Amino acid sequence: MVSRSARTALLGTAATAVAALAATVGVPTGAGADADSTAGVDGRDSTEQIVVTEQATDQILVLNSDRDSWQNTKIAWSWRPTAQDGLGDLVDNWGAPDEAKLRHRNGQAYLLTTDSWGLAAVVPYPQKGPAYWAADVERKNNPHSIELLPDGNVAVVASHGNWLRLYTASQGQRSTTYVEFTLADGHGVYWDADTGLLWALGGHDLVSLKVGGTPAAPTLTEVKRVELPTLHGHDLQPVARDKDRFWITTGSQVYQYSKSRNVFLQDYVDRERINVAGVKSVGDEAKSGQILTSVVQTKNLCTWCTDTPTLTFRRDQLTLHGSQIYKARWWVDPTQR
Repeated sequence: MVSRSARTALLGTAATAVAALAATVGVPTGAGADADSTAGVDGRDSTEQIVVTEQATDQILVLNSDRDSWQNTKIAWSWRPTAQDGLGDLVDNWGAPDEAKLRHRNGQAYLLTTDSWGLAAVVPYPQKGPAYWAADVERKNNPHSIELLPDGNVAVVASHGNWLRLYTASQGQRSTTYVEFTLADGHGVYWDADTGLLWALGGHDLVSLKVGGTPAAPTLTEVKRVELPTLHGHDLQPVARDKDRFWITTGSQVYQYSKSRNVFLQDYVDRERINVAGVKSVGDEAKSGQILTSVVQTKNLCTWCTDTPTLTFRRDQLTLHGSQIYKARWWVDPTQR
């Protein structure tokens, strides 16, 4: 990913749209969605919100999933590190957000986020601060995803660092103690309560790890390693409607991995539309069945981004004008199923 100054120079004729986007960030809206524009595969409407990692303004944005909210930039919630939230010393480690997830711990909702410039953080939602945990894991490592474990520790994967680290976040808000597992081109991580394992996606392999030891001194032991059918693993998410499966994206394909059968499958609905190259994120929403994808957009000034995530079953595209979206996810905690 390029520097903030280089990306700013690239904006050119999109500057007005980006300014409009930045000006409206933080404007609260209702939680509802347009009933005529959110019908899923079961014919039901989705009222869930969507979270995006938006790199034109370097923010995490939450929006309703109706078309009007996107076309008119109605931002329900936004976040970036600030001194007011106690993260002033980490502001310089934020400039290209690349992950956003919703998780819960002890009744509190949290945004889990990473940024290619080095920040990894677990932030209370909607309060924004103080952070449950935050650290500079170094820009050279290019952190790419994050997960919160039941014991309060936090797993981070880094594509340039070629590692998965389990940080002892349970021991303090700024704990930098970690145990490291080598993972070439680390891109995804997910704690799976059904197997009791930490799963991680690298450029070549999907691996599962057993977490041992204590929260203060954890250990990681490899349980399984499965070679990907195609190269450049990118996104790892649970399939909301099938606890046996994960969504897996690579540079060229979209799969579902069956844990029980140990196979990569492409038998999901609407495969001809979903299974394309350059899918940066994918996920289904349990109630409506809608599948949300973020796919590299050829004409976007950010060469790994889009301004238009897609809701597959609605045959709809949600355009946030002037944006540079890397990942788009349902703002839903899959661990609450």
